[in-house]
Amino acid sequence: MSANDDGIAGAKSSLALVTNISVALLVVLWLIPTVGLLVSSFRDRDAISNSGWWNAPFATEQNFAAGAEGEFQREVDGWVLTGNVFGEDGSGEITAFGGRRAEPTAFEPGTTGELVRGRTLTVETNGDYRYVDPADDAPGRNPTLYFGTSVPPNFSTDNYETILFSNGMDTAFINTLTVTIPATIIPILIAAFAAYALAWMDFPFRGTIIAIIVGLLVVPLQLALVPMLKFHNQIGIGQSFYGIWFAHTGFGLPLAIYLLRNYMVGLPRDIIESAKVDGATDFQVFTKIVLPLSFPALASFAIFQFLWTWNDLLVAKVFLPSNSESWVMTVKIADDLLGSRGGDWGILAAAAFVSIAVPLIVFFTMQRYLVRGLLAGSVK
Repeated sequence: MSANDDGIAGAKSSLALVTNISVALLVVLWLIPTVGLLVSSFRDRDAISNSGWWNAPFATEQNFAAGAEGEFQREVDGWVLTGNVFGEDGSGEITAFGGRRAEPTAFEPGTTGELVRGRTLTVETNGDYRYVDPADDAPGRNPTLYFGTSVPPNFSTDNYETILFSNGMDTAFINTLTVTIPATIIPILIAAFAAYALAWMDFPFRGTIIAIIVGLLVVPLQLALVPMLKFHNQIGIGQSFYGIWFAHTGFGLPLAIYLLRNYMVGLPRDIIESAKVDGATDFQVFTKIVLPLSFPALASFAIFQFLWTWNDLLVAKVFLPSNSESWVMTVKIADDLLGSRGGDWGILAAAAFVSIAVPLIVFFTMQRYLVRGLLAGSVK
C-alpha cells in the first residue's frame, strides 16, 4: 500500500488529527466565556469586582469601609477611640488600611498613618485600631475606617434566588413562552405548505419565487422594523402579541421555506408519484407522506426559530408594549435588572443562565435532527 493513503476509501486522512485538534480548540474557546459566566453567577458583587472568575477558587483581596464604634476617651495625646474593625468577634486579617475613601489601602498594618489635621490611625493585623484626634473639643462623630482584607472564596445561590423570586420575573417567563411558542409553530405551518408547492407542484414563476426567497435570506430584519410597525398600526394590531407573532413569522419564513423545500426535493419521487397514481390528492400526499418524512427538517427549523425568538430583544422592544406586564425575559433583564443593577454582574450572570435554561433543554432534546435537517438536499 502506498505511504500516502489520502483520498483512498476507508483510509484515515492525515488531516484527521489536525481537524480533531482544531475542533477541540474551537469548543474550548466557545466554552470559556460560558464557564466564566456560570462561575460568576455564584459569586457576589465584591468578589467579581476584585478578581476574575478564574481566581474564584482562591482568596481575594477586597476593600471595605466600617464605621468606628464606641466613645472617644480623653488621653494625653488627644481624644482616642479604640476597637476592632471586624466587630466584637475580631475574626479576620488586615492587609492594608487607610483613612480616606480615595486611598483605602495607603498604610501597612501595624504602622501609624498620618491623617488630616494631625489625626493618626493605627490598625493592627488582627483588626485592632487606635484613632487619635488632637483637637481640644471632643469629635462630633465617629470616623469611617477603610481597610483591605483577604476574603476566602464563597459560592452561593443568592443571585439565582434574587432572580427567580424577583418581582415580575414569573410574568416575563410566561410572556416569553407566549411569544415563542406561536412564533415557532406559525411559520412552520405556513412554510411547510409553501415548501411542498415549490418542490412538487408545477406552476408559473416557481423558479422566480424560489430566487426571491433565497434573496430574502440576506435582507437585514432591521430594514423592515419601521415599515412593518407602521403596517401593524394601520391594520389595528400595533404593539401587541399578535404583532410580534406576525413579525417573527415574516422574518422566519424565508429560512423555513428554504430548508423545507431543499429537504422535500430530496424525498423519493417514486413514493409521491405512486400515491398520485393511486388517486391521492396533493393535500393527502402532503399530510400523509411528505410531512411525516420531513420531520428532521421541521425539527431543525424549529430549533433555530425557538432559539431566535426566545433570545430576541430587538423585535420584542419594537413590537411589544413598553409596560412591564408585557415584558419578555430579555427585556426584563435589559430594562429592569441591567438598569437597576448595572454593576451587579452576579445578578446579570444568573439572569443570563435562567434565560437560556429552556433553549438548552430544547436544543439538546432535538439536536439529533439538526444536522439531518441542515444537510438536506446536499447529497443526491
